Amino acid sequence: MPRVGAVIDAVHARFQAADLYYGHGTDNSWDEAVALVLGVTEFADDDASLQLTLTADQADEIERLAGLRIDERQPLAYLLGKATYLGLEFHLPPGVVVPRSPLGFLLPDGIRPWLADDVTSILDLCTGSGCLGIAAALMYPEATAELVDLDPLACATAQQNVDRYGLADRVTVTTGDVTTMPLPAADLILCNPPYVNALDMRGLPPEYRYEPEQGLAAGDDGLAVLLPLLDRAGEILKPQGVLLAEVGASAPALVRALPDLPLIWLDLPQGGEGVFLLEASALNSHTARQH
Repeated sequence: MPRVGAVIDAVHARFQAADLYYGHGTDNSWDEAVALVLGVTEFADDDASLQLTLTADQADEIERLAGLRIDERQPLAYLLGKATYLGLEFHLPPGVVVPRSPLGFLLPDGIRPWLADDVTSILDLCTGSGCLGIAAALMYPEATAELVDLDPLACATAQQNVDRYGLADRVTVTTGDVTTMPLPAADLILCNPPYVNALDMRGLPPEYRYEPEQGLAAGDDGLAVLLPLLDRAGEILKPQGVLLAEVGASAPALVRALPDLPLIWLDLPQGGEGVFLLEASALNSHTARQH
């Protein structure tokens, strides 16, 4: 049977020759090939693994999934049923947005200048798989967290992931509309909402069309969820709390809509765009958009 290194090389060559789009955890054909082979074998991502031999079943499964990735353009995470994010593995069925936000890579060091270390309460709004809220709960072991999403499938998935990491005693999952439902005040609010505008939705590659539209689309300007949420920021942030949110390519639209809101746009060393921080203290002299 072939060795892992040879199989990765072969899958890489096939991916490189195919018309694939990356962006669901990897950004190039080599990393995608590595993710596929190691995702099936569950071998470690190190040089020693390259010399290991695959079983016949593993080789057949890699061949099958590589074919689906090329022929159907499905995101690899859906084919594997799992995604790795921030070094953590999450259960992920088709129909739930694939974890990939640059926001998580700012926890906790990237926001330390604005947020005290003694975080006791976390809100993860538009949680999807629960990846951000779970990662934050693991980073702040004294904190409780509430993960909220409108989609029942996303909430069921988030609950599975909460249980997987043994966090059910301090992390809850709630189904609801984050723009209108009652929400508790929190020290740290994380939000990766739908933010793709109508024009960009029409130009999405096939891989993104496998994801739920309601997890991506946010009206003509990409702000259909975020603007109502920012209207509520003053009531759901504790006095020394911060809101950390991603708005991606809709960042210019947000600045135009709320030019006076003191948003802090953060550098993203892992890549990406449109992540901002909002301090509760800065809201004392500013208000979000009024209806």
